[in-house]
Amino acid sequence: MCLAIPMQITHIDGFNAHCDAKGVKRDVSLFLLQDETLQEGDYLLIHVGYAIQKISAEEAQSTWELLDQMLIEEDAGA
Repeated sequence: MCLAIPMQITHIDGFNAHCDAKGVKRDVSLFLLQDETLQEGDYLLIHVGYAIQKISAEEAQSTWELLDQMLIEEDAGA
C-alpha cells in the first residue's frame, strides 16, 4: 500500500516547493505536476518527496482527520 500525505505549499522555486503539514516542513519535487498551475497556499498530495496531485483544502483536512483517527485507534489497540 502506498501512502500520500497532504501538504501545503509555502514557497515555490522552479520545480521544487517548500511545503508544510502540521508543522513538518519538507522540500518536494513538482516535476510530476509541471502541467498544473500551482501557487503558494495550494494543497498537494506528497508521496516519497514528489507532489502527485493537487487537492482542495477540504480534501487535505478530511485526509488529516482520517489519518489522526487511525493513530488514535492504533494507540487504543496497543
